[in-house]
Amino acid sequence: MRSTRLVSLTQRAIAAIRYEVEPIDGPARIVVQSELATGDPALQGEIHRAEGVRALLVHRTRCSGVCLAAAMHHTVDGKADVATDAEPDLARVTFSARLQPNEQLRIDKHLAYGWSATRSPSALRDQVEAALTQARFDELAAAQRAFLDRAWELADVELDGDPELQQALRFAAFHIIQASARAERRPIPAKGLTGTGGYSGHTMWDMDSYTLPVLTRIAPETARDALLWRHSTLDHARERAAELDLDGVSFPWRTIAGDECSGYWPAGTAAFHINADVADAVRRYVAATGDEAFEREAGLDLLVGTARLWHSLGRYDRDGSFRIGNVTGPDEYTALVENNTYTNLMAARNLRAAADAAVRHRPRAAALGVDDDELAGWRKAAEAMRVPYDAELQITQQSEGFTHLRPWTFDEHDRTLMHHNHYVRLYGAQVLKQADLVHALYVCGDHFSPEQKARDFEYYERINVRDSSLSAPIQGIVAAEVGHLDLAYAYLQECALIDLEDHSGNTGEGVHLAALAGAWLVVVAGFGGLRDHGDELTFAPRRPSRLTGISFRVQHRGRLIRVRIAETAAYELLEGEPLELVHHGERVTVRDRLELKIPDAPIHPTPAQPPGREPPRRNRT
Repeated sequence: MRSTRLVSLTQRAIAAIRYEVEPIDGPARIVVQSELATGDPALQGEIHRAEGVRALLVHRTRCSGVCLAAAMHHTVDGKADVATDAEPDLARVTFSARLQPNEQLRIDKHLAYGWSATRSPSALRDQVEAALTQARFDELAAAQRAFLDRAWELADVELDGDPELQQALRFAAFHIIQASARAERRPIPAKGLTGTGGYSGHTMWDMDSYTLPVLTRIAPETARDALLWRHSTLDHARERAAELDLDGVSFPWRTIAGDECSGYWPAGTAAFHINADVADAVRRYVAATGDEAFEREAGLDLLVGTARLWHSLGRYDRDGSFRIGNVTGPDEYTALVENNTYTNLMAARNLRAAADAAVRHRPRAAALGVDDDELAGWRKAAEAMRVPYDAELQITQQSEGFTHLRPWTFDEHDRTLMHHNHYVRLYGAQVLKQADLVHALYVCGDHFSPEQKARDFEYYERINVRDSSLSAPIQGIVAAEVGHLDLAYAYLQECALIDLEDHSGNTGEGVHLAALAGAWLVVVAGFGGLRDHGDELTFAPRRPSRLTGISFRVQHRGRLIRVRIAETAAYELLEGEPLELVHHGERVTVRDRLELKIPDAPIHPTPAQPPGREPPRRNRT
């Protein structure tokens, strides 16, 4: 018995199974049953039908009224008797045959699915039956191979020297591809397509800040679709902002259809940074693709709505600085603070990006009610944005007064602090669930000097317990930038293997898609040093001692380049016109292949982590 299965990445509604049965050493009577079945009490049967080699079920959800349809059609290679039957929750086609030795029965099962909150059951029935008419297994398989050949050409990261990690990165890339390839203006959930036990299928800031930076470089059309989904939820975001007595739009902490799906929780409700995360995904996509049409329409709507939020959320202090209070940054162990540095810097970038885009598209901006006074207000707020700093320690504060909070007493036997300590204790202490200020060092790195990054990284590294899977990728990226290459490599292993080794003990609820995307980012943004703070593409490649070579590809404005990091860095133009980029501060033009020296990494004392929270370091290959 042999089966070949696929869920089509080129036809959104189609899946298929090829099932082959062959007796080896004697005749046999074979019965194959092919079913559509559901036993979910939340579904109410509307239509059920079976005839010949076709069958159909249509259901409606009892609570929300969403209509769902599934249909199947079979192609049989070999002689078989066929019987069909159907009832509200089960449709079955049964094939029976008597086969001689080495005589094969092959059945191709083609399936079509559809759903709608507005269309009738009969209309949905017609939709899925029509989708089946062109489904042929060999054609589907050929299209699937062609799609995946191109996807792997763009997404694959090659590591020389660690086969286990190589396989883990390909596992990660596959989940990123399958979660996004056919999303088509639907959200990309935090667990991808692998489970609803974790987060109940919700989408969070993970999508905008972890998954979309990868997709922007390997499959920009899917990043565009995800941002168009955000755009489709703007009415919900406006209602949410009004509910919070704010201007503009406020995107939800967690959602499926655009409305907030969480109850009040300081670490979520006050995490306004998600609005700047969405805006930065817009800025990054436009910078990487030059998609002016998107920026003029959906992009400008998103940038203007989020800029208005920040302008109403913040205020000017007596010293003239622009302050944003009562917010929670990426770190959920520090909530409702004044001037979270990540939030403030991202808000400032949001305000500038909105103003710049409005100037580029003045008629469209005017239609949104943007005038010169509003543009000037955004730019003024961005320039005056408060970034708290401890002059005595020479450390950028994660939020106002953070370095004066009560030190946390770490115990190497402690695990997942939020499960054993009340949030009231965590909120008032210097302890981090995940990278926050360090996240700002990465995405807003143009604000910090190299020396400041090194000091800040060391300070926050020793108080971060990484109780979130979102942390290791960011720590790995910044560790690589400031010269801790072996530490960055350990963080790469941690996020790449998080589900293959079930580090958190909850992979059964679905993969950690953001951490898997983060593994790609550690390689490309960490060891590759890719940054896109402006319109130009910059790299600062360095290679960890465990690897003899690293290769990856990125797309930028119609070009495809391959970056190879070994003793030297090589940039190879694979598609498109010559590309100007920056290599370790040197501006160069890649016309075919360019090989450049890699400067030595800066040397700093190895930072410590909280007791018992060091990243796992593997030596096996």
